[in-house]
Amino acid sequence: MIERLSPLAQTTYVDLVAALQDEAVAAVRGTPSRVTRGKRAYWYDMYRIGASVRRSYIGEDTPELRARLERERPGADDLERQRYRARLIRVLRAEGFMGTDAATGSLLGAMQKAGVFRLGGVLVGTAAFRLYQGELGLRYRLDDTAQTNDIDIASFERLSLALEDVVSESLQNVLADFEFDPVPSLDPGKVWRWRQTRSNLLVEFLTPSFDADEGIRPLAALGVEAQALHYLNYLIAEPVAAALTYRSGVLIHIPRPERFAIHKLIVADRRREGVDSLKAVKDRAQAAFLINALSEDRPDDLAEAYEDAMARGSRWRERIAATLRRMPEATARLEASGISSLTRTE
Repeated sequence: MIERLSPLAQTTYVDLVAALQDEAVAAVRGTPSRVTRGKRAYWYDMYRIGASVRRSYIGEDTPELRARLERERPGADDLERQRYRARLIRVLRAEGFMGTDAATGSLLGAMQKAGVFRLGGVLVGTAAFRLYQGELGLRYRLDDTAQTNDIDIASFERLSLALEDVVSESLQNVLADFEFDPVPSLDPGKVWRWRQTRSNLLVEFLTPSFDADEGIRPLAALGVEAQALHYLNYLIAEPVAAALTYRSGVLIHIPRPERFAIHKLIVADRRREGVDSLKAVKDRAQAAFLINALSEDRPDDLAEAYEDAMARGSRWRERIAATLRRMPEATARLEASGISSLTRTE
């Protein structure tokens, strides 16, 4: 049975996300400028420092962003905005919203301040799964399904290069401030993982692989290297804004929940024996949880995400089918969502 957050909690969460998005636009220092590249358009903050003109990426052109740029003006009362968001977070806590531990919240807050999520970073993995409670209005249980010691940040390599902007502070410095050390990789000089010396907290940077191999690729905007992975492009396309309930709130981006659910079906089949087999159990549990909720609340979105993945090739279909054979209840839920290609593998 799906446990729901109260209507008050759901409304409060939506207000918190909107307030954080307003805050991001209110921080514009100069004149917003629209830049077109190919079929896409982006907004930049153009401002002068001395004799030079700087520009800082704001976001991709959307009706919502244009409305915010028209409505919000710099110079608003930052303290009052902060207090308002803090009040919203207190309401969420009182309504049973599962919060964020201080270690994760402070680190993601520092990353947000440096521009990681503004510049295309997407929080993935279990840390993102925890935040679907607000997006979907669900009440989470404190079990292993929602527990993690990993923070995974993914971004498109090409987008990171095309934005022509970089984080305001080196992520190596940000991580060093939190006592993270680089974890050596098989490629000398290329680091994509950091581990905190006083805990088991691990930070990883990821990017989609469009080649046969899954090597290490640069993320220019973030100034880091990233592990390239197949299937990741599907997961992080068209992410959604989310609010981390830490202090007065942290604005980040997470994958769409329906894509996250289907991607977990694929990832579960990629896991190998040993430690990875335990991760596969967790992958299936997270997929089942979201499929259960989405089949009731957003069946069309779930069906579209499933059909999209199935249309991407035989290997995709084989992996999804292999996992679903171990998940009869989730399979029934997908069928109830009106999916017609559930058993197609070729």
